[in-house]
Amino acid sequence: MTVDAVLAPSTLPFALPDFATFAGTDFPVAFAEGFTRHHAEIAAIAENPEPATFTNTIEAMERAGRELSRVASVFFSLTSTDRTDELEAAQAAISPQWSAHFDAIHMDRALFGRIDDLYSRRDALGLDAEQLRLVERYHLRFTRAGAGLDDAAQARVGAINTELAELTTEFSRRTLAETNASAVQFATEAELDGLDADTVGAARAAAEQAGRDGYLLALGYPLNQPNVARLTNRESRRKVFDASSGRNTRGGENDTRELIARIAGLRAERAALFGYPHHAAYQIADQTAGTAEAALGMLRDLAGPAARNAAAERAELEEIAGHPIEAWDWPFYARIAEQRGQTGEGSAGPALSEFFELGAVVEKGVFEAARRMYGLEFTERTDLVLHHPAARAWQVAGPDGAPLGLFVGDYFARPSKRGGAWMTSFVDQSRLLDAQPVIINVCNFVQPPAGRPALLTRDEVTTVFHEFGHALHGLLSAVTYPYFSGTSVPRDFVEFPSQFNEMFAAWPTILDGYARHHETGEPLPAELRRSVLEPGTRGEGFSTVEYLGAAVIDLAWHTIEPGTVVDDVAAFEAAALADAGLDVDGVPPRYRGPFFNHIFSGGYSAGYYSYIWSEVLDADAAAWFTAHDGPTRENGEKLRAAVLSRGGSVDASQAYRDFRGADPDITPLLERRGLN
Repeated sequence: MTVDAVLAPSTLPFALPDFATFAGTDFPVAFAEGFTRHHAEIAAIAENPEPATFTNTIEAMERAGRELSRVASVFFSLTSTDRTDELEAAQAAISPQWSAHFDAIHMDRALFGRIDDLYSRRDALGLDAEQLRLVERYHLRFTRAGAGLDDAAQARVGAINTELAELTTEFSRRTLAETNASAVQFATEAELDGLDADTVGAARAAAEQAGRDGYLLALGYPLNQPNVARLTNRESRRKVFDASSGRNTRGGENDTRELIARIAGLRAERAALFGYPHHAAYQIADQTAGTAEAALGMLRDLAGPAARNAAAERAELEEIAGHPIEAWDWPFYARIAEQRGQTGEGSAGPALSEFFELGAVVEKGVFEAARRMYGLEFTERTDLVLHHPAARAWQVAGPDGAPLGLFVGDYFARPSKRGGAWMTSFVDQSRLLDAQPVIINVCNFVQPPAGRPALLTRDEVTTVFHEFGHALHGLLSAVTYPYFSGTSVPRDFVEFPSQFNEMFAAWPTILDGYARHHETGEPLPAELRRSVLEPGTRGEGFSTVEYLGAAVIDLAWHTIEPGTVVDDVAAFEAAALADAGLDVDGVPPRYRGPFFNHIFSGGYSAGYYSYIWSEVLDADAAAWFTAHDGPTRENGEKLRAAVLSRGGSVDASQAYRDFRGADPDITPLLERRGLN
């Protein structure tokens, strides 16, 4: 296949990439040509002899690089969802080139001169609000990238960025390899007592595929593995916990401890070149929190109440267990405590997951909520070839019936897919480019044996609703310029739409539509339905402490000063948890640094706090919706018009005020998590 064919616009519906075209593509060659063409476009803008105007500079930059963007959207999606040795090698070569390419653009003095000129005259240019904000954001982006630094500082920033691109790519490779290699082997089915038949069958199939005896239990991304809550054998629970918590720290080629210390050190050095005391200060200056002190202050304010709640939960669980609770015991006995709270008689009755079949959750749950809120309709497109056979696509229509975009769901785990769940796009919405969005949600649920339904846990149902909240942010985008499309908002605001969308998983009429027994079609029994609709604050101590622990570890790594040497990663992170009052026995952080993909390869460096920061908005908005009739078209239109359609074209805090009519109140969050 020729490079021109790979870089050319797709002729498929919604410009969905033609994945058949990309089969066997020499990606390094395609990227090299894409870089060359984009460089030529940028050079033409920078060297334009005509005076700078919005059209010949800012808008021209928005139009530039479309060919490079097309190949990049496919390549970086494939390296995350269906990684091969060939793709892995290509990414190792391409990532530093990508970094160097955009460094050269952002440090181009002639180009920045034109942007700076427009910025200085911006109020006299007769621009509309979106155009004015675009000029301001371009100026800020170039400034924060080093356009104003001297030659020596620019050279060092470029060198740091190139090395970071190499290191973060290697971190991602090692964590995926280690997670796959750390799958836990069991000799007998008895050791897996408590797991459902489909999970046991999948473990048996995984062992056979790996050429090993017995059963192989794959690991998920977070430290605390969902299966630990069901395994009745205490030693089995400990084996899974130890395998999960020790990832990337056992020496050998997948150990990441020196790698993350180097990444954090380079980020600190780069921040100093920009005049900041540490990387967190640099990152958060352009977020809604404003300062690292504000972000860390919120975490510390919540830590004490959360730790006290966790201590009370521990006492309850130890009474049930009759022995001290270790980290691998906590989820198991927490589940027993929850079941007793539901039924008063232990674990009798059907499991909740039997009522959460993936297809129903998606089509009768998340799609139904979107129909009620935003008037969207979904039609499956089985005629489209996607990036992987397990993925599915739906055409999305707006309230007027006109096509709005395409949604792709890729829900099942596989060894070639990195852990976690996320949303990304193959095409971003833009009126300037006449582009409609193609949005993808990626998850890592266990794929059941052939002919069996995929049954989800309650947390996995929440994940489906959460990621679709991100998808809505992309699908409902209605901006002119691609710079502002969809989720192009501050990191500590981007989680607001997704976390808010979680509320509909437990909205009574929506729950009743999708929560049906996968065999009989019966609705949820009264006690199980009550447990979903009235969860209370049981377990919030544990979940809040494990989340806050990960957020504190993130900020600890990214508030180190340049030149700091971290020799003992475990001790460094333990000290950070102790300092924040989050060294709670039996409650490890959700992630530890050596396998913390969010912050060392996923774009959330000094930003993991954003989940709780955004949850203030989410809880406040959920309280408003509950008081105003919930998921109605009127309420959905209010949120769409103020927030979801505007992407980054307005200040995020102002967008929330436009929706809510006031700044957010933290009280609903404290009540939700039992911290008041």
